Amino acid sequence: MKCGRAWVFGDAVDTDVIIPGQYLDNYSPDFLAKHVMEGIDPTFSSRVAKGDIIVAGKYFGIGSSREQAAIALKAAGVGIILAESFARIFFRNAINLGMLPIVCPSCARMFRSGDELCVDVEQGKVSDSKDPKRSLDFQPLSPMLSKIYEAGGLVNLLRAEIHQRNR
Repeated sequence: MKCGRAWVFGDAVDTDVIIPGQYLDNYSPDFLAKHVMEGIDPTFSSRVAKGDIIVAGKYFGIGSSREQAAIALKAAGVGIILAESFARIFFRNAINLGMLPIVCPSCARMFRSGDELCVDVEQGKVSDSKDPKRSLDFQPLSPMLSKIYEAGGLVNLLRAEIHQRNR
């Protein structure tokens, strides 16, 4: 079970507001984290805390396929992204980097910014810690995607598998 404070955003949060293009000349995760979500909430990077949860509507991560969007969110401490739907490339970038994107219908309407949410990944359930009746079910990740996430990302999984083979 993972718990964190919710940050609720609407539909069509694109990669240009997640990490504006003017910052893409610097690949440092710490630098990117200082500017994450600046295009939609200029105070986000100074207020987000490790383990916080983004809750969004449809099409989270649309736009350019820039990997820096997921890198910036992870470096800022975002632990989970719940969205009604994701852009396919953003979803996969997040998984490959060891983040947890979860498709959760109606989540942006159910929860509010500041809610303390608890996500049970194995059971496929998210709930408000202060009002457990406010909860939603979601489809858990496939076994392969879970394996990548649990390894901390695709590169970590491949390193572990190579290490295992070379024993």
